[in-house]
Amino acid sequence: MTRSRPRRNGRPLSALLLATILAGGSLPLGGTPVHAQWGDSYDAPRRRPRDPYYARDDAYRPPPRRYAPPQEAPRQFYWPWEDRPQPQAQPPAAEPAYRRPRPRPAETTRSSEGSRPAVKRQTRSAPAAPPKPAVAKTEPNIQIAVFGDSLADHLSRGLDDVFEDNADVAVIDRAKGDSGLVRRDVVDWPKAAEDYLKASPKVAYAVVMLGANDRQAIREGEESVEPLSERWREIYRARAAALVNVFRGRKLPLIWVSAPPMRSESLTRDLAAINDIVREVVQREGGIWVDVWPGFVDDRNRYTASGPDLEGQTAKLRTSDGVHFTHAGARKLAHFVDVELKRLMGNAAPTPEAPAAVSATPGPALDGAPAKLDDVAAIDRQITAMLPSLPEPPGIPALPVKAAAGPVVPLGRAEISPGGALISGRPQDGDPSGNVDRALQRGTAPMPQPGRADDFRWPPG
Repeated sequence: MTRSRPRRNGRPLSALLLATILAGGSLPLGGTPVHAQWGDSYDAPRRRPRDPYYARDDAYRPPPRRYAPPQEAPRQFYWPWEDRPQPQAQPPAAEPAYRRPRPRPAETTRSSEGSRPAVKRQTRSAPAAPPKPAVAKTEPNIQIAVFGDSLADHLSRGLDDVFEDNADVAVIDRAKGDSGLVRRDVVDWPKAAEDYLKASPKVAYAVVMLGANDRQAIREGEESVEPLSERWREIYRARAAALVNVFRGRKLPLIWVSAPPMRSESLTRDLAAINDIVREVVQREGGIWVDVWPGFVDDRNRYTASGPDLEGQTAKLRTSDGVHFTHAGARKLAHFVDVELKRLMGNAAPTPEAPAAVSATPGPALDGAPAKLDDVAAIDRQITAMLPSLPEPPGIPALPVKAAAGPVVPLGRAEISPGGALISGRPQDGDPSGNVDRALQRGTAPMPQPGRADDFRWPPG
C-alpha cells in the first residue's frame, strides 16, 4: 500500500521546509534555529539556489556577506601562569639594488642642412688653479728676527705670508711660548738676544712682541714684588730698557709691537698698563713702537673676536681662547709691522748715483760692458742719447714768471697804511650820493628806486 505524500496547496512538503529554512526560520522540533546547526554566518556554507521546478515562487536571495573575525587587541597584563606571546621579528627590508648609472651618450641635434646630426659638446668645468710654488730662499740678504712669546710666533707666521714671494727677505722665528720679561728662569731675553745676534750677523731688523705673560709677580733676589706696583714698574722698566739696549748697541733697527686686547677684561686693563711702560722705554731709547690695539677692538674700544681683515671683509681674527690669533688675524697683525719694515727698507736702500755721460755711439753700456737685451733702462738711455736735441722754435716770447704766493702779512700787526686801507687795494671811489655812509655807518635804509624790489609804492612807478 502506497502512502501518499502530503501536499499543501499543491506543493510538496519538502519544498515548504526548504523555503522555511532559507527564509531564516526554525524547525518546530526542539525549538533550535536551523542556522545554529551550521555555526555562525562566517562558517555557513554557500548554497546554490534550488531548481526552479521545486521553488518557482521563492525569490533568490544572495548568501550573507562574510566578515573576517575581529582581532583581539594586544593585552597589557598577563597572569604569571600565562604564556606571554613573543613578538615576531620583522624580516629585514631588502636593500634596493643600486645600479651604477650608465654614461649618457652625447646629445645630438640635427644640423640646419638636415644631412647629418651635429654632435653637441659637453661643457666641462675649468680645472682648479695649481698651488703657487714656494719661493726658495737659499741665501737671503735681509733677515728679520722675531723675538717674543706665543703671540710673536703668530706675528712671524704673518710676516712669512707677507714676504713669501720675496726671495731676498727671510723671517726668522725666535719666539718662545710662556716667556716674558718677568720670568728669567724661562728665557732671559737680553742674554738670549745678545747670543743670537753674535751667532747671526746677517740679521738686519729685529721685531719684539712681549708682555702677554708678564702679569705676575717679579722676583728680584729674595724679594717678590706684586704686579703693577711702583717697585714692579721700576724693575720692569729696567728690564725692558736692557733688552732695547742690546739692539741699540749693535745699531740694529728695533720694532716693538704692543700687546693686543684680550677677552678677559682684567687682563686687558693690566696689558694696557704694561704697554704704557714699554712704549715710554722704546720711544726714549730710539726704537719704533707699533700699537696694534686699534686693529682688534670694536667701535667702543672693547675686545672683539671678529672684524675686518686686510681685504675689508668681516673675518674671525682671534681664536676661541680669547688670546691668540687666527690666520686672518695673524696676517692683519703682521700688516702693522710690514708698514714700518718697508719704510725702514726704503730709507736704507742705496741712492742710485748719477749716470756718466752716455756715448752717442751704440755698443758698450755705462759701465763699459755691452748692454744686455733685458736691461730696458740701459737701452732707453742709449736711445735717448742717440737722438739729437730739438732746437727751440724762434718767435715764441718768454712768458713772465708768476710768483707762487703774494706778500705774507700778519693779520694782527698794526696798520701801516693811512685809513686802514689794504696794501694792494685800489683807491676807493667817492660817495657823492651818500648811500654808503648812510647805509654802512648810520644804518639807514637806502631810498627805494623805481622798479627795485624794495619799492612798495602803489601804483608802481
